[in-house]
Amino acid sequence: MELFSGFSLKALNTFGIEATAQSYIEFEKETELVSFLKDKLSGFPDHLIIGGGSNILFVEDYLGLVIGIRTKGIAKEAENDDYVFVKAAAGEKWDHLVEYCTEKNWGGLENLSLIPGTVGAAPIQNIGAYGIEQKDCFYSLTALNKQSGIVETMFSKDCGFGYRDSIFKNHAKGKFVIISVTYKLAKHPVLNLDYGSIRQEILKEHFNLKNITIQHVRDVVIEIRKQKLPDPLFIGNAGSFFKNPTVSAELHYLLKTENPDLISFPMADGNFKLAAGWLVEHCGWKGKRIKDAGVHENQALVLVNYGLASGNEILQLAKQIQISVFEIFGVDLVMEVNVI
Repeated sequence: MELFSGFSLKALNTFGIEATAQSYIEFEKETELVSFLKDKLSGFPDHLIIGGGSNILFVEDYLGLVIGIRTKGIAKEAENDDYVFVKAAAGEKWDHLVEYCTEKNWGGLENLSLIPGTVGAAPIQNIGAYGIEQKDCFYSLTALNKQSGIVETMFSKDCGFGYRDSIFKNHAKGKFVIISVTYKLAKHPVLNLDYGSIRQEILKEHFNLKNITIQHVRDVVIEIRKQKLPDPLFIGNAGSFFKNPTVSAELHYLLKTENPDLISFPMADGNFKLAAGWLVEHCGWKGKRIKDAGVHENQALVLVNYGLASGNEILQLAKQIQISVFEIFGVDLVMEVNVI
């Protein structure tokens, strides 16, 4: 446990943005993290919790304390005939948890393979991909209440999960630090192959789906993501930059009439979710580059740093995209990435 001053955050955000923290400290042990949060956090009124840095865009230096959570540990907490309850430390890499569970044939998270970031960030964002959200397997989490200093256990009903949303992004923003997360996984997995090209890709190698396992699903999801999404190790990015917007049935009808190839998905409440990537691409942004800030050539939903882009340059590009999508389609795009 060492407190650093003037600490570079470039290696701690997947955009690879050059920014500096006034102070930085990181924790590998849960006991030390909890102790610091209880006893010393009050001395740092301006602080930022950071995990994998995969959902952050720094537009300026951070004039406060950045806390890196690097705690590790995955363990089976309980099980019955049908389910196993798996607890993971907040600092574990998300894909390490998915890999661990898939190898043990505990089903539910395999469609979320290769999503960057840490376990502690997953409930905050309610991460999702290929027809699954983490809330579908979520059981509980432990989090330190910064006001009371008490570590609380919170269940799904307490977390207010929505599309890329939770209470931790709204009225409880900044009030809790997630310590661990527990997932309820199936010992007799039921495959979810109905979203995107998963089924199609699996059938390329297997003539039927009779003997398909969750490992096959994980392998295919990883391959699809690698083909579509740039690796942050080589091109700075934070994955999907915008949320898929929701529109009324009336607006959807008008848009679909004018754009028959519009990609959309009906929702239970009668509204429709639109593919943000389709909207961005059909505004002509796919593959565009302004200096070192750009839109990826294979996925219009991903903004990238080709090397020396500043956070503000990427933010200005995002704002230009939002304006053009609204002008052409009358749809508001909301940023999924946290601007700091």
